[in-house]
Amino acid sequence: MSTIEQLFKNNLFWSDSIKLKSPEYFTKLRERQDPDFLWIGCSDSRVPAEYLTGLNSGELFVHRNIANQIIHTDLNCLSVIQYAVDILQVKHIIVCGHYDCGGISAAIKNAPLELMNQWLLNIRHMFLKRKSWFSDVRKEKWTDKLCEINLAEQVYSLGNLAVMQNAWKRNQDVEIHGVIYNISDGKLEATGMHCSSIESLRVSYKTVMSKILSDRKKIYS
Repeated sequence: MSTIEQLFKNNLFWSDSIKLKSPEYFTKLRERQDPDFLWIGCSDSRVPAEYLTGLNSGELFVHRNIANQIIHTDLNCLSVIQYAVDILQVKHIIVCGHYDCGGISAAIKNAPLELMNQWLLNIRHMFLKRKSWFSDVRKEKWTDKLCEINLAEQVYSLGNLAVMQNAWKRNQDVEIHGVIYNISDGKLEATGMHCSSIESLRVSYKTVMSKILSDRKKIYS
């Protein structure tokens, strides 16, 4: 296990290697950030946003929480989104879920996790709402299927925020993309949740949810 001293050594090596390749890198980085992307993902340490997308410092504005949720009472998340859309004027917002998500699994099990139970309550409701549907699904697939459902719901939640609807009404060029990260092979997968307007949000959500809930071959495979 790494110690804090090792982290400082790693940082020094990283900083020196960057300056060796590009002496002006940090000077330019200090002047401003101008990212095209906002990433809203899970806090899971196995899903490092910049690393798996191959982006550098200043290219990706990031917000992470357990199970990549966009909750309308979460001022932290809402502030990040508003800053990204209104101030940074990002072109793309990526909502990234991932398979084998511990938060999703905990919501299904309803484990006694005190504060976390409150945080996961919305996902627990998603599961209970479709309990009869899940009863026809092999239990080992429950977590991953709920990951897909949760991602679609979070993109829909994001698109219904006032900051997004106002941006689209003024024809601001900003798109939302729902993606799933597969920890088993390190690949990002498009889910079909892609929208750039209120209308396309509704169509995308309806199409993707219908596919998830009717894809019997994937469920039983």
